[in-house]
Amino acid sequence: MTQIADDRQVELSIGGMTCASCANRIERKLNKLDGVTATVNYATEKAKVTFPDGIDPRQLVAEVEKAGYTAELPAPPRAEPAGREPEDELRPLRERLVTSIVLAVPVIAMAMIPPLQFTNWQWLSLVLAAPVVVYAGWPFHKAAWTNLRHGAATMDTLISLGTIAALGWSLWALFFGTAGTPGMTHPFAFTIERTDGSGNIYLEAAAGVTAFLLAGRYFEARSKRRAGAALRALLELGAKDVELADGRRVPVERLKVGDRFVVRPGEKIATDGVVEEGSSAVDASMLTGESVPVEVGVGDAVTGATVNAGGRLVVRATRVGADTQLAQMAKLVEDAQTGKAQVQRLADRISGVFVPVVIALALGTLGFWLGTGDGVGAAFTAAVAVLIIACPCALGLATPTALLVGTGRGAQLGILIKGPEVLESTRRINTVVLDKTGTVTEGRMTLTAVHVADGESEEEVLRLAGALEHASEHPIARAVAKGAAARVGVLPDVESFANVEGLGVQGIVDGHAVLVGRSRLLEEWSQHLPAPLERDLHDAQAAGRTAVAVGWDGRARAVLVVADVVKPTSKEAIARLRALGLTPVLLTGDHEAVARTVAAEVGIDEVIAEVLPAGKVDVVKELQAEGKVVAMVGDGVNDAAALAQADLGLAMGTGTDAAIEASDLTLVRGDLRVTADAIRLSRRTLSTIKGNLFWAFAYNVAALPLAALGLLNPMIAGAAMAFSSVFVVSNSLRLRRFK
Repeated sequence: MTQIADDRQVELSIGGMTCASCANRIERKLNKLDGVTATVNYATEKAKVTFPDGIDPRQLVAEVEKAGYTAELPAPPRAEPAGREPEDELRPLRERLVTSIVLAVPVIAMAMIPPLQFTNWQWLSLVLAAPVVVYAGWPFHKAAWTNLRHGAATMDTLISLGTIAALGWSLWALFFGTAGTPGMTHPFAFTIERTDGSGNIYLEAAAGVTAFLLAGRYFEARSKRRAGAALRALLELGAKDVELADGRRVPVERLKVGDRFVVRPGEKIATDGVVEEGSSAVDASMLTGESVPVEVGVGDAVTGATVNAGGRLVVRATRVGADTQLAQMAKLVEDAQTGKAQVQRLADRISGVFVPVVIALALGTLGFWLGTGDGVGAAFTAAVAVLIIACPCALGLATPTALLVGTGRGAQLGILIKGPEVLESTRRINTVVLDKTGTVTEGRMTLTAVHVADGESEEEVLRLAGALEHASEHPIARAVAKGAAARVGVLPDVESFANVEGLGVQGIVDGHAVLVGRSRLLEEWSQHLPAPLERDLHDAQAAGRTAVAVGWDGRARAVLVVADVVKPTSKEAIARLRALGLTPVLLTGDHEAVARTVAAEVGIDEVIAEVLPAGKVDVVKELQAEGKVVAMVGDGVNDAAALAQADLGLAMGTGTDAAIEASDLTLVRGDLRVTADAIRLSRRTLSTIKGNLFWAFAYNVAALPLAALGLLNPMIAGAAMAFSSVFVVSNSLRLRRFK
């Protein structure tokens, strides 16, 4: 769809839909307005509408109401209060279901078990069946009447027609036919063998069909709520109030960027921010799926809705409201759930013409059986079975319920799928291009090795070198200082610190004149590396690592090796990608030697190194020109264009906003194993959608001819119809167990 710049979007909450035909009808109604493009999702009960500036959103609501449904403009994105969970909506449906079961069971039993057919039993059946059809089935009749007034027919039309016809025929037979004859038996078989329709009543069919369909609708509604539970849980994660640094406690909505707030142990962090005081471990499992708490201290970023598992923190808010990571995650998931895959659009088109076709087929069936001379009863039974067996609901639910569950489960695991189109891409990819820095590696320099001369103490080397490097802002210096502090504790103070441009640093530590930097710096002070340290330095450089020499008091004492280390999970991640049939390719702007070392460590054979940021797009294009379907995994600004060019873009959530915006899948935590999980989940979701659609189509293709041929009685047809929708939703719910 080409969208002009002036277009606006709104998401309407739709009420009154009872089947996929309803959603299709609302969609057609909205799309008739000039410049409006609407997508209506039956499972989520939402309409996503793009409209020009000249249209007031209230016009959209009015248009939906003209079609016989309700619509509401969006409220602020807040979770529903716990007390209003789905029970309030399901209670009336459950009450009607219980009523129908209690009354329908004896009606069915009397009809099918001859010993229970006492004198005038038919009249008791009427007394019990009438409330089932009229009261319990009222939602079907009401919806059918509403649609009729608007010149439309939906699934409810078929149900209402079928059950009222069965009740009406039974009344005719009771009052004007032979059904009221004392002691008469009531033939009821899976095949129709009736020759005299005047003596047959169908109260058990009318009551049984109503009960079965109510049961199907109840379990369908309950399952749909369960399918959306992950998104509701995501919305409810945030803190409700927060204590400001001045001691006041306020609702979290009143927080502004720059406000300082306190987070005590066990409390949720109110919004995204930066730690200004304290240190702690933060449990982010509800957002990232990562079970191990992350250590944070002054200067570290923290995310709203995560839990402070350790000490007291004072945090300065950096993002609030709709800009927070939690809100953006929820928005991504909602957008994905309201989208439609190409395969669903075919189902929607079929649903749109389904009901009129079924009514025509029922009338044709009635005429055919009457024409064969098999009697009114046979003709009537076959026609009612056709009306009741038909079910576009399963078609309408096939894609959205699988998307609901799949994207919700993804959010729980830290995987954000941007839309249904992404699912098709994951099925086709065969090559995964991996950015090195920050994706396969940690993306920051780390002290990896300490080589000391004979007779020297590693602890003393780290203490003196770490203290000197602590005074520098260079990335290598910070890596040495952090590594030293982690191993020896508090570092001493430095005097007379000086930076020697391009060579290193020097200063006085505990009375020692210390040098740290290139070997040339030490040589200028006549401090030459002994042969073993010289070899260690050359070996490190040959492996693509950075090595610095350390000396003091006239002697070279050690070589420190610094590198961007491979993430501990990267090797396993590459193995998982290979197991999915994908070929990994390492892409980096780093030197060939560095890239080859990293690739060998994680198990990647194909390496493309020394590529400028702008050249990453060209690499992806070249691979595509070779016939490969490419997924790109990256985290930096320089990866954004390549992510957009790739057939499937996966951005690490620990990366930049530009990369995340350009991607199709966002991985909330920086664990490369999640890449394989994301592809597996996407493929499983697509497979579930296709399975749902297959069974929904197969059901109708098989069931309608059987009903038209008189091989299904209406009650069995009703049970089968209800089961088809429940089956589709239940099949989708299996995605909740994805690991």
